[in-house]
Amino acid sequence: MKDLNGKTVLIVDDEEQIRELLSIYFTKEGFNVAEAADGAEALMKVQQAKPDIIILDIMMPVLDGMEVCQQIRKHSNIPIIMLTSRTQDDDRIMGLEIGADDYVAKPFNPKEIVARVKAVLRRSAAPQYTSSDVLRFPQLEINMAEHSVIAFGNSVALANKEMEVLWQLASHVGKVLSREQLLELVWDYSYCGDTRTVDTHVKRLRKKLGAGPNTPWDIKTVWGIGYKFEVRK
Repeated sequence: MKDLNGKTVLIVDDEEQIRELLSIYFTKEGFNVAEAADGAEALMKVQQAKPDIIILDIMMPVLDGMEVCQQIRKHSNIPIIMLTSRTQDDDRIMGLEIGADDYVAKPFNPKEIVARVKAVLRRSAAPQYTSSDVLRFPQLEINMAEHSVIAFGNSVALANKEMEVLWQLASHVGKVLSREQLLELVWDYSYCGDTRTVDTHVKRLRKKLGAGPNTPWDIKTVWGIGYKFEVRK
């Protein structure tokens, strides 16, 4: 896409073949490409190349992807897509919890990664929320402009995508949003066969917010379809 030409993507993976493959695809799409073969080099390249987005492998020498992500999040909100051969829920949850915007499991389709990178960059360039973007429910306040959530009188720290999932659900009280709809609304890409990203975020939201059968509101699972935000009467 022309509006993304000139953006820089940092590809971090200890497998040279993967770096070369992704570099070819991103270069064809008009991106500038920087590469790193391990976690320590990745942190250096973040400072040198000033990338607009990072594709970050988890299993790497020197520093693994989780540690690199944590280090970057101490001073930057640059979008990060985790690239991993691991498929266990714990790994996905940990990556998303420490600040990754998304994950892609190996083996992968390079075109899918390019599409996800474009989607994340479009989202990051979208108009900012205003002071009027506040939702209030019993024992819950969601303020998108300030990126803050107060549940039962306590401030709740949410990752960016957790915040957006909550906002989309709470903005449509009582309406079922499918996993595919949430992928398009929050991640801005069409369904590509893996909706576990949505499930992981909802699971984290429920835990962090303390939602449950005795709370005045809840994020309900509609089996076989998706989720809805429900306010109990």
